[in-house]
Amino acid sequence: MAATLEGTVALVTGASSGIGEATALSLAADGAAVAVAARRLERLEDLARRIEKAGGQALVLETDVTDESQARAMVERTVNELGRLDTLVNNAGVMLLGPILDAPTEEWRRMVHLNLLGLLYCTHAALPHLLRAADTGPRNVADVVNVSSVAGRVARLGSGVYNATKWGVGAFSESLRQEVTERHVRVTLVEPGATLTELATHLRPEILELQAQTFGGVEMLHADDIADAVTYAVTRPRRVVLNEILVRPTEQVR
Repeated sequence: MAATLEGTVALVTGASSGIGEATALSLAADGAAVAVAARRLERLEDLARRIEKAGGQALVLETDVTDESQARAMVERTVNELGRLDTLVNNAGVMLLGPILDAPTEEWRRMVHLNLLGLLYCTHAALPHLLRAADTGPRNVADVVNVSSVAGRVARLGSGVYNATKWGVGAFSESLRQEVTERHVRVTLVEPGATLTELATHLRPEILELQAQTFGGVEMLHADDIADAVTYAVTRPRRVVLNEILVRPTEQVR
C-alpha cells in the first residue's frame, strides 16, 4: 500500500498546465497540501479552485523560477503559509528543438535559464526545509523530483542544446542524491518520453512539422501518466527510493 501524504506539503513548479498541473492534482488527492507555481496566474487560480473543491489545500504562487529571488521567495512563502516543505517537484521546463547551425541562440538561453538554472535555484532554496522535514514527522523523509526527459539519456539530431540541459539535470540529480540520501532526502529523476502537453507548442513551425512526422503514428503519453509516476515515487516507504523512472509510450522506439 502506498503511504499517504496527509500532513505533508508539496511544491510543484510549472503547475499551470501539463505534467505540473496533473502532478499537483495527484499529490493533493493523496493528502498533501500543494503550493502551485508558474507564471500564468489565472491558470494557477483555476487549479487551486479545483484542488480545494475536492477537499484539498492549495497555495498559488505566481513565480518565474529563472529569477533566483523569485524562486527563493516561492519556497519561503510555501513554508511560511503551509508550515513546512516535504516534496519539491521541479517540473518547469521548455523544449526548443532545431539544428545547432544557425540556431537562434535566444532559444538556447531560454532552455538553460529554465531547464537548468531555474531547477538549481529552486532546489538550493528548498534543501534546508526538505532536510528539516526529513528529521520530523509525519513521514521522516523528504523528496526532490526532477522532471527531465528521454532527451536526458538519448542524444538526437536537432536536439543538441535541449539534450545538454536535460543531461545536466541528470548529472545534478545524481550528485545531489549522493549528498543527501543518508539524511533521508530522496532524489528521483523522471524521464518522460513523448507526452501530450503544451511543450511542443513552443517549437518553430518547421520544427513542429518534423516532430509531427516523427511521432505521428505513436499513441503518446498523457500528463496523468507522468503524474502517476511522480506520486508513486514520493509515496514509497521511507526505506525505498526510486532514483530514476524512464516512461515512454509503448510505441516510441527511441
